[in-house]
Amino acid sequence: MARIYPLFSSSKGNSTFIGTEKGGILIDCGVSCKRLMAALELNRISAEAVKAIFITHEHSDHVSGLRLFTNKTGCPVYGQKRTLQRLADADKISSSSPIIDMTGISIAAAGMEVRCFNTPHDTIQSCGYRIHTEDDKYCAVCTDLGHVTPEVDEALTGCRLVLLESNYDENMLRTGGYPLYLKERILSKNGHLSNNDCAAQVGRLIERGTTHFILGHLSQDNNRPQIADSTVQNSLPQYKRCKDYLLGVAPVETAGGAVIF
Repeated sequence: MARIYPLFSSSKGNSTFIGTEKGGILIDCGVSCKRLMAALELNRISAEAVKAIFITHEHSDHVSGLRLFTNKTGCPVYGQKRTLQRLADADKISSSSPIIDMTGISIAAAGMEVRCFNTPHDTIQSCGYRIHTEDDKYCAVCTDLGHVTPEVDEALTGCRLVLLESNYDENMLRTGGYPLYLKERILSKNGHLSNNDCAAQVGRLIERGTTHFILGHLSQDNNRPQIADSTVQNSLPQYKRCKDYLLGVAPVETAGGAVIF
């Protein structure tokens, strides 16, 4: 039975495990190896159960633990060509781990089929992942995008579960203490997804049959879990929560537990 474990999710570190205790994949490795190993252990997942790592992009909150984790495990690292080249050039991946460009193709890993889709973000390349599980369900992890493109919308459509970025509350960001250049970066079409834009996409996906949502990559400075949650719920007056859809917020750091979908 398919499970997703949001191990870490915030602007300071991201990593998600999809699979079971017997085997699965990691999306990103954005905290220290020590913290990641502890989070896996808390969920009764061994390091050996991680059969592959899929990287969305090269920002530190997605790759900071990658070098040491791959050194310990030697598991293969997948991603888009320019992202992988940037990481290899910066010695962010152990030489013991195979590095595989999956641009334009699907990859089989841990009994699942994984493909990437482009996301608009201010990096050399950025992507999300759509996963077809062994029990014939689809899910997606989609963070770090300034807006929802037709490609993103298509990739998320048909998924039973979507972990979608809900990075900031616009009022908190605009009135907060960030310098202007950083506010403009976050608000840009290649920045991050706001609570309101996330809510709009959730509504579109519910119309097409998606039932499980996890809000992720929340800014600890410009958002709060209850604000993100209520923004999405309040945008869906025509649907009944826990009947038409399930909604949760990914924790900054797991306390144990998975979402079954």
